[in-house]
Amino acid sequence: MSDWDTSFQGGNDHKNFRQISRDRLLYEMIRSAKRQDAKSNWKVLIMDKVTVRIMSHSCKMADITDEGVSLVEDINKRRQPLPTMDAVYYIQPTKENVVMLLSDMAGKTPLYRDAYVYFSSSVPKELIADIKKEPTIKSRLRAMKEMNLEFFAIDSQCFITDHGRALEEFYGDEEISRKGDECLTAMANRIATVFASMLEFPFVRYRAAKSLDPTTMTTFCDLIPTKLAAAVWNALMKYKSLNNFPQIETCELLILDRSIDQIAPIIHEWTYDAMCHDLLDMEGNKYVYEVPSKTGDFEKKEVLLEEHDPIWLELRHSHIADASERLHDKMTNFVAKNKAAMMHQGSRDGAELSTRDLQKMVQALPQYSEQMEKLSLHVDIAGKINSIIRETRLKDVGQLEQDLVFGDAGTKEVIEFLRTQPDVEYEYKLRLLMIYAATHPEKFESDKLTEILELADLSPDDKNAVYNMRFLEGATDTTQSSNNAFSLKFDARKKKRGLRKDRPGEEAVWQLSRFYPMIEVLIEKLSKNDLPVNEYPCMNDPSPTFHGASHSVSARVLDTPSAHSMRSRRATWARRRTSDDGYSSESVLRRTTSEFQRMGKRIFVFIIGGATRSELRACHKLTTKLRREIILGSSSLDSPAQFIEKLKSLTPKEEISLDDLEI
Repeated sequence: MSDWDTSFQGGNDHKNFRQISRDRLLYEMIRSAKRQDAKSNWKVLIMDKVTVRIMSHSCKMADITDEGVSLVEDINKRRQPLPTMDAVYYIQPTKENVVMLLSDMAGKTPLYRDAYVYFSSSVPKELIADIKKEPTIKSRLRAMKEMNLEFFAIDSQCFITDHGRALEEFYGDEEISRKGDECLTAMANRIATVFASMLEFPFVRYRAAKSLDPTTMTTFCDLIPTKLAAAVWNALMKYKSLNNFPQIETCELLILDRSIDQIAPIIHEWTYDAMCHDLLDMEGNKYVYEVPSKTGDFEKKEVLLEEHDPIWLELRHSHIADASERLHDKMTNFVAKNKAAMMHQGSRDGAELSTRDLQKMVQALPQYSEQMEKLSLHVDIAGKINSIIRETRLKDVGQLEQDLVFGDAGTKEVIEFLRTQPDVEYEYKLRLLMIYAATHPEKFESDKLTEILELADLSPDDKNAVYNMRFLEGATDTTQSSNNAFSLKFDARKKKRGLRKDRPGEEAVWQLSRFYPMIEVLIEKLSKNDLPVNEYPCMNDPSPTFHGASHSVSARVLDTPSAHSMRSRRATWARRRTSDDGYSSESVLRRTTSEFQRMGKRIFVFIIGGATRSELRACHKLTTKLRREIILGSSSLDSPAQFIEKLKSLTPKEEISLDDLEI
């Protein structure tokens, strides 16, 4: 079993996270599966239900075809024999997959000529033994490697492990506790493959439990980051013996859980990206809209809002008001300066077109149509979002949400809002009261919360979601004591007000843009070596207190030049970009590679229990500000509606002692 080839990864420092994943799949795996003496190198690509999704997040079908793949198959389905073609298997190392591989390639009549087998993660020894037992397969295996690529690159700076039920599996009865341990192990193995693929060896830091005193009772949930950090560390140790894997630390990994920020998953985030996924009926990144058909009716059309779209890439992290203004300017500028557009407009106004004008119009029409279609799509999306905001009076809700988070409103204002606006959207009321519960934890011990929930007329399930906010209990006091931000310990004796404070030098340019996720604070502190090691220990330097990092370790975590801010105010990520043709988005794509050439050491942040669009936006923002590529990982990337559904099903775990914990 050979480890991965790095010949295709030359210049990793010049590529972003998603590009490296794509290049490994296309070049290291598919392109290398070829015969030097063959007249034709067309082949079949065979994957399972997990690896096909990994592939789809990193590569387009055209990319795969360009590398000589003529057919993509599911390993679990019946397939037509193609004895003159080679097969590339990209599969998980499971018993079921190995059985299917042997069924395909062993015996007198294999389905394919030869096989190139690539496993997505480390292969258990017993499965290797099963393959070796089959006498006829050895001569038909032209390659067998561990790709160690078993994560989903859903963004240029974000991956998920696809454990969408992580929240449910970490809360509940003893049966769920067992499932939680299994989930953590699987999650850790997938996280480790990120570093194997990137050829990075991280300092592994994590949010510590509130107390490491063995006599102190704590919850299973409070220990989840500790347990995951230990599991990731153990998985990484398996890679240390492989060729090309770093022997010293090259980056940082910070493991957190959802308790560090209860607000981010529920508050209305006012950026274009977040509004699309929050207010529109989208399935993943797929947006469906209607366009006029040739028959005069309307037909549905699907489009993916992803990074290959330069307008989306430019505007996605802009405030919706800024994005709308810039789209209007782009459309106006485009129509005014595009000759075909002007001629088209002129013909509609009844002006007579010369033959030369018609000729120019025909020549410009294909490009005009394509660009106009892209621009019109985003104008349509922004228009729909703004209509929803107006019709549902979302600005009023959003203002109260942010006032609660920043300590400018309380119980009185919430009651007044519910009484004066009884017809506000049901979901908006629910999210508002979940924020109220997080900012007023002492109300769990009084009748006041019950009265407010009755006033809001919430269903039993929705009331459950509000009450379950208390089960995402407390991170340590780092952000409260050193950043004046917040702590989530639910203590009826302490009234929490103002979970956020306005940050100096980051004034809000756009209305309702004050909010920032807590990982923004933590990442900046990590980059400056300011994270307290007693609250965020490091696995790399064992100490008597559960691998807690010493101050000397903290001092060497960052061996990079001091980072400096490139921005003087909070909302410059929404800064206007213009060009002569009003189509400046292309420059965003062109800048990417050159910018990554000058980056410092990478920072990885993994959030157990689901990440949010605001947290992804913060990672992109800090990449520019800190000059370090910030990569966000999580068990899933959730919309507010998805997070709320998960929260409804939670039940509390029993308290356990650290004496009972095996790490």
